[in-house]
Amino acid sequence: MRLVDRFNEIERELPGDWTEATLVLAVVDGARRDRAAAMLGPANPGRRGTTIRFTTTRRGGGVAPEGVRRLLRRLDGEGIRGALELVGATEATRAERRRRESLRDQWKRALDGVPADWSDLYAEVRFDSTDYVERGALLLAPLNPARFGEPNALRFRGAHHFGYGASPEMATRCFERCEEDGLTGEVEILRVLSDTNPVGTQGPVWLVDGRVV
Repeated sequence: MRLVDRFNEIERELPGDWTEATLVLAVVDGARRDRAAAMLGPANPGRRGTTIRFTTTRRGGGVAPEGVRRLLRRLDGEGIRGALELVGATEATRAERRRRESLRDQWKRALDGVPADWSDLYAEVRFDSTDYVERGALLLAPLNPARFGEPNALRFRGAHHFGYGASPEMATRCFERCEEDGLTGEVEILRVLSDTNPVGTQGPVWLVDGRVV
């Protein structure tokens, strides 16, 4: 099994409210282990014997799960083989869960942070549990969400006034439905364009990890 596939498997088994996960990668070959540790540098790995230890976090400092996926894909690309296992995970406290903004409020705050003349955007919602994804996809259906990136994530396009993508008002209503259904997570605007003027097309396209979105 590829390392990135093993990581995805581990992530699916984590608690819905996990905030930090610690993993160990065991690589028997010394030279390959040195190379793996160097390539995992952004995750600030620690070494002990034949193992490399590192953490991933969902918020705050540290490398996010998608960042770990990119690092592990590089290891897979170089043919580095090893055994990746979960050591432990930290869950959000009740106080942290109470303090978290609703998806709707996060969306409104994210919109406040983009230029006033924005025309097109590409956004992601990362649910606190993969169990929420199927229901979330249904509630967000007017946004035409797509699976991309993390197993608990959906992405969608937005359009301010015209073109391909959901209006900000429609997205707000969809996130309100998620809130009413008890779905929690994080909303982030990944890309934004301003004052585009499509000619003979519904709008611009982005190329993300070799995929047109």
